[in-house]
Amino acid sequence: MSSGTKMKLSMLGLLALTLGACVANNPNSNQSTVGPSPTPSASPLSASSENSHSAVTLAVLDALLANENFVSELKTKVEVNEQQLAELKKAATEEVDHLRTSNAEDRNTDNNDARARATQQIDRTLGEAKAAQFNSFVSDFWARGGEAATSDQPATAVAKTPNAVPTDTRIVVNIPEYRMDLFKDGSLVKSYKIGIGYPEFPLPQGLRKAQTIIFNPTWTPPDSPWVAKMKDVKAGEKVEAGSKLNPLGPIKIPIGMPSLIHGGKAVAKLGTFASHGCVGLTTPQVKDFAKMLSQIAGTELTDQSINTYLKDSTQTRAVKLKQTIPVELRYETIVVEDGALHIYKDVYDQNSNTEDNLQKVLAANGTSLEAFSEEEKSKVLAALNSMSAHPKALPSPTIEEKKDKQKRVEKKPPKNQKEVIVELKTLEGRGYPAPVNLDIGTGKSVVTASARPGTKP
Repeated sequence: MSSGTKMKLSMLGLLALTLGACVANNPNSNQSTVGPSPTPSASPLSASSENSHSAVTLAVLDALLANENFVSELKTKVEVNEQQLAELKKAATEEVDHLRTSNAEDRNTDNNDARARATQQIDRTLGEAKAAQFNSFVSDFWARGGEAATSDQPATAVAKTPNAVPTDTRIVVNIPEYRMDLFKDGSLVKSYKIGIGYPEFPLPQGLRKAQTIIFNPTWTPPDSPWVAKMKDVKAGEKVEAGSKLNPLGPIKIPIGMPSLIHGGKAVAKLGTFASHGCVGLTTPQVKDFAKMLSQIAGTELTDQSINTYLKDSTQTRAVKLKQTIPVELRYETIVVEDGALHIYKDVYDQNSNTEDNLQKVLAANGTSLEAFSEEEKSKVLAALNSMSAHPKALPSPTIEEKKDKQKRVEKKPPKNQKEVIVELKTLEGRGYPAPVNLDIGTGKSVVTASARPGTKP
């Protein structure tokens, strides 16, 4: 084995120890080699680094610091010196050790202190001025999955307009909605309910690429408590493709370091935290997704060919897509969808459920909060507060409000509620399309009753 190969495997091993099942291991056997076409042009995008808070957690930073390209760019572009780098590495390592000890990485809660701890450590190590530059760089590097930035694609790519409906062919993942959509030439053709990364290992935001579908992927277990509980599995020792101990399932699609779209999840893990920085699907879902992805990419991949690839579960095979498909990872907790206002839980504590963001979303959909009646406005603001990461206590209703059902203060939603829907006549016929043929992970799709313009049933 060459020194270069050893170095590459070492780097992948380090990433795997931090991000577990969601590290894109290289395929090790037969591969179709149809070359991809140039990346399709994206809808209007803009670079975004408006605040100086850390976009990543210390656990994610631990993985990035194991990447030589990241460290090299960090030294040249941000001018982080060796002492500062050592302090950041130490803090990131200690964070991962703490997660392992407490088993925090595998709990199904919305503990969102991770980004705050990262922000404090970065500020303390670099000072506020350089910390802002550092966070901007890290956000950009993470959003592009470690790929070099190009002149026609900003490093951190987010839609300029809230709830933007794509006009091209792409995948759209709205993280707090636990939803993934496939668009073909501006029409929504399929939707999937998904599992997302834990708060300590969040999904990135920005524009990524899907270029390859890998069948029967191998897996390198991380050094984590949940791995220690598994029989016949040791941290750092590769689990072969097809093994029942391999959590990646039968198919994975890399979308840039260190994230994947992959199968192997239980239905119960959809609509919740389910991975270490990846989009999680069930096995029936990922098979269907692979076929649909190949179709929108102009690549021939039938049920028969998929079954053939999966027949020998020990043989890893990679199929290159003829067309690179953009993967837009959004974080939108306020969505006008098919004529109704959907407000989702701020699962990553982004402070996204604010009245200012609400006004931006409404403006993008041709209305404003002032256009609502007082009753509608009260419902919307109460929903916005209840779905925030840190909801404020609501005032007790007055005697008059208790008597008047029209003015009664809304009841506090259940603790685990993830969405509030407010029907508003003002929004009729507007917004992002409702799910189409929604795949909820059981192998069957929920067919929508009707399709609005811009969708295909």
